[in-house]
Amino acid sequence: MMRRWSALFLLLATAALPAHAAAPSIPVMILDGESAGAFHDWPRTTAVLRQQLQQTGLFQVDVVTAPPAGADFSAFHPDFSRYRAVVLNYDAPDERWPAALKDSFEQYVKTGGGLVIVHAADNAFPRWPAYNEMIGIGGWRDRKADAGPYWYMRDGKLISDPAPGVTGSHGRRIPFVINVETDHPITHGLPKAWMHQADELYAHLRGPGKNMTVLASARSDPANSGSGHDEPQLMVLHFGKGRVFHTTLGHDVTGLSSVDSVVTLQRGVEWAATGAVTQQLPADFPSTDAVRVRSDLVGEP
Repeated sequence: MMRRWSALFLLLATAALPAHAAAPSIPVMILDGESAGAFHDWPRTTAVLRQQLQQTGLFQVDVVTAPPAGADFSAFHPDFSRYRAVVLNYDAPDERWPAALKDSFEQYVKTGGGLVIVHAADNAFPRWPAYNEMIGIGGWRDRKADAGPYWYMRDGKLISDPAPGVTGSHGRRIPFVINVETDHPITHGLPKAWMHQADELYAHLRGPGKNMTVLASARSDPANSGSGHDEPQLMVLHFGKGRVFHTTLGHDVTGLSSVDSVVTLQRGVEWAATGAVTQQLPADFPSTDAVRVRSDLVGEP
C-alpha cells in the first residue's frame, strides 16, 4: 500500500509542475565579441539574448567572449561539444580565428550541433566557405559577387539572382512588416504577417544558399534605401547533421525587445538544439496594426 501511495504522490507532483519545469535544461553557449567599430553593442545585446533564453525555463546559458582584435587566440578553445546549440552574437574577419578553431567549429555543426546566427553574425568570415554554407547568406566585409548570388522571395518562390552589386545594405531603423513564407516548427501558429519594432531590415545579402529555407521575409522599401525585394529575415538550414537558425533581426536592444524577435529567437534556439519546438505562442504577439515590445528587456539607454 505504501509503495502505491508513493507512486501516486510522485505522479501528482510531476503533473503539477509547469510544462517546462520537468524538462532537463538544454545547454546553450552564446559566443560574442568583436564587431566592426561601434556598429553593434554586443555586450548589451548578449545580456538581452541571455535573458530571453533564460525566461523560457528551457535553457542553461553560458556566455563565452572571444578575445578582441589583436589579441592572442592560441588559448581560445571553446568546448563546443558541451552544448546543444551555439548562438553567435559575433562578427569578425576571416583571419581572426586560427585554422584549428575553425575546424573545431565546423566539426561541431557538421556532426549535429545546433547553430543560431543573430543579425551581424552573418557579416562575419566572408571567405570561410563552410561558414558561408552554414549561414546561407551574408553581407558586408567586402563580400562580392563571387560570394554567391542574391537571394530573395518573389510570389512565394525563392529567387537566386547573380546580378553584380553591393553586398549587404539597410535603410533607417524603422518598423516594418514581416511575412511568413513557410510553415515550420519555428513559425507554426504565428500570424501570417506582423509588425516588427524599429530595426535594420537587411537586404542585398549573398551566399551559396545551400539547404536554405526562408521562413519569413520583409519588403525592403526603395523609399528607405531598400532593394525593392521581399528580403529573407528568418531562415533555417542544414549543414551536415547540424540545424541552423538564422535571424537578421536584432541590431540593438530596441530590435531585440520586439515580441516577435523574442519569440522567434526562443523558438529558433530550441529547434536548432533539439529539432522540435514545444513553446506556445504568447498572447502579446504583434499583429500588423502595431508593434509589441517587452519593456523588461529594454533597460536603460
